[in-house]
Amino acid sequence: MSVYGLLDSVKWLTPYEMLLCLLNLFLLARYAFVKKYPAPKWLGFLPALGIVVFLASLLGGDRTLLAFIIYTPTIIIFLCTVKGLFRSSPLLKNKQNKFIQHVVSVVCACGIISIIFAIMNAGVLRYNPASDLSARSYTDAFAEMNERLSREYPFGSWKGINWNELNVKYSVLFEQAEKNKDKDLYYRTLREYLGSIGDGHIKLVDHNVYEDDKVFKDEVGGGFGISTVQLDNGKVRVSLVLEGSPAYMNGIRLGAEIVAWDGKTGKEAFERTRWSESYYATEEVKAYYQGRFMARAPIGQKIKVAYRNLEESKVHEVTLTAYDDQYETLKLTKSKMTQEDLAFSPVEANIIGGGNGYVKIKHFLPNSNFPAPEKSLSEQLKHFQASHVKGLIIDLRDNPGGEDALAAKMAGYFVKKEKHYEYVSYYNRNTGRFEINQNEILSVKPQVPYFAGQVMVLINSRTGSSGEGLPLVLKGLPHVKIIGFTSTAGSFGIVSRPIEIRMPEGYVIQFPDGRSLNKDKRIQGDADHTREGGVIPDIRIPFDEQSFAQMYIQGEDVELNYALKMLGYSK
Repeated sequence: MSVYGLLDSVKWLTPYEMLLCLLNLFLLARYAFVKKYPAPKWLGFLPALGIVVFLASLLGGDRTLLAFIIYTPTIIIFLCTVKGLFRSSPLLKNKQNKFIQHVVSVVCACGIISIIFAIMNAGVLRYNPASDLSARSYTDAFAEMNERLSREYPFGSWKGINWNELNVKYSVLFEQAEKNKDKDLYYRTLREYLGSIGDGHIKLVDHNVYEDDKVFKDEVGGGFGISTVQLDNGKVRVSLVLEGSPAYMNGIRLGAEIVAWDGKTGKEAFERTRWSESYYATEEVKAYYQGRFMARAPIGQKIKVAYRNLEESKVHEVTLTAYDDQYETLKLTKSKMTQEDLAFSPVEANIIGGGNGYVKIKHFLPNSNFPAPEKSLSEQLKHFQASHVKGLIIDLRDNPGGEDALAAKMAGYFVKKEKHYEYVSYYNRNTGRFEINQNEILSVKPQVPYFAGQVMVLINSRTGSSGEGLPLVLKGLPHVKIIGFTSTAGSFGIVSRPIEIRMPEGYVIQFPDGRSLNKDKRIQGDADHTREGGVIPDIRIPFDEQSFAQMYIQGEDVELNYALKMLGYSK
């Protein structure tokens, strides 16, 4: 923390917060350190002025933790001096009582420290008010949301978003929904708009599509008992079949090629699929959802399907009826954190084939049971070194992220010298520009033990947010290779004080509020206007017929086996 960083942080304070900090620091310094001279009469009115500013700030909606840290000394100073408004302050009476003066000095010093702490953390804790548009019409709420995002969304230019075009395109649909009082059309339009932005950090707060979403139930509540994936050659194959389901009863088996689906080729049907539980940034993440949602439809809908089972030349044509499967195929194929994952250390490790180390990092979320997961990684690395492992595999597949600081600490075990992790840039409400928070510059510092051997990092399209940070910072090191079928999720934005918008019909939407910047101060990690981004594998595994058969028919861990092969071991 530098003096420059402290002074620079003042830019994140609201005008009210700035004034309160100045008043409080002046008064606390006066009461703590100036004891020789009596207080001038006007000094007694400053605490009351502080209360006026405090009330104005509070009524203006600033109820952040940052604000309350600043409000607290304001209130305490006023209460301690209110009796002295028209006479000398009681804090400065009894100057001859040294004990009282020492106590006053200590209390005032604590107040000064709390204000300095608040200023130091002003960027992370800054005031970023929610927009409550819940009482507006559909059209007006959308227009105001779009207008705010055009200013404050961190990746508008990076993703090439034309906010005016979005306003024109979706206003018509919101007007139609409003005119017809069509809540379903309103919700579909809202979802489509949010999806068009292309960011995995966008979320509907407290909204469970499996339980709370009528439109979701109406449109994709029915299953046929299968899930699919698309190979690199465009073929769509069945990756999951539920026994007893309509698909199974009509002869569809694991590995079957979907030749035609509801009047379209399998490839066309796959690529036209639009539903997902969450929003996403890249085409590769989109493909993950397309495979899971292609074989979903309204309950009771009949679909004509042409398929060819593995090792068959004959194409079978059948008609399947969607049934209420309670979203079973979706739940079986969804990457999710369990309570067990959160309750125990996110780091699991053992020694596997050929004497190589293996570390699975499930997330970067410190919790009460394991407040320092990086120490768990440190112990595992010491064990690996004592065991003379030949190489190391770090498995970050399905890692949803957590804290960048933790990812940076863990990366420190694999670097010899300090390396840049990120600058953080937020929208400054005072200046109307995105600016770097000088107190939130993160670097990777070398840690002990340093692992010097070959390192293979496994990723997939569900490696997101801070989960992308470790491979991002290690990529390019001579002893590290990134391996996967796809790049990471391409959603590396900062969510410290998210942009929150409360829309009609009870929908609360949150957007990321900050950018992660590389050493050249350019956006890193997030997908751009091409819908490409994230960490690109150094070694991209082909998703061909062989990989499909190994993964889904034989049940092998293809990515892990590939990494072991790169370390010189094969079964």
